[in-house]
Amino acid sequence: MTIKRFFPLRLAALIWLVLAVVGLVAAAPARADSISVQRASLQADGNGWSLDARFEFELNSSLEDAVNKGIPLYFTTDFELSRARWYWFDEQPVSASQSIRLSFQPLTREYRVSSGGLQLGFSTLADALAVIKHVTSWHVIDRNDVRPGETYTASVRMQLDVALMPKPFQIDAVNNRDWNLASDWKRFNFTVTERAR
Repeated sequence: MTIKRFFPLRLAALIWLVLAVVGLVAAAPARADSISVQRASLQADGNGWSLDARFEFELNSSLEDAVNKGIPLYFTTDFELSRARWYWFDEQPVSASQSIRLSFQPLTREYRVSSGGLQLGFSTLADALAVIKHVTSWHVIDRNDVRPGETYTASVRMQLDVALMPKPFQIDAVNNRDWNLASDWKRFNFTVTERAR
């Protein structure tokens, strides 16, 4: 009688263990298709403060194939600064975005990273992605945007911006999970100790 009771419990435990392992394996690819914010901070510059942030991600095979076939990818970094107010909506003195374009030139066999008027060339995709993953010296806050002594909440995120891609690829990207690459908002406190000089 004790053997009959023991067997169903053991079978149930085995089934539960298998389902748990399958669930972890199924969840693993979703984590690989996201961007994580490793760190983010604000550094004083001559006219205010600049963002320094490091992101971590890998391109899945679909995105890597797209780049190698000449389809440009756009990575947009968003920054927001807000301050809670008990009597009204949160104050948001700063909201900024910048986009970086990643492309491949088949004639020169070169990956190019461009933002604004600046363009850099790299021989490998890994080298090009290393530049995209590190946002540095991006001026986001003017000294007149904030008040000394106040504490603000700074927020930063990065995403693959399909809205900037050519129209035919935008339609495919909306329905394709492989094109969904984004981070959550990383929030941190920023206290203005003195005006940047």
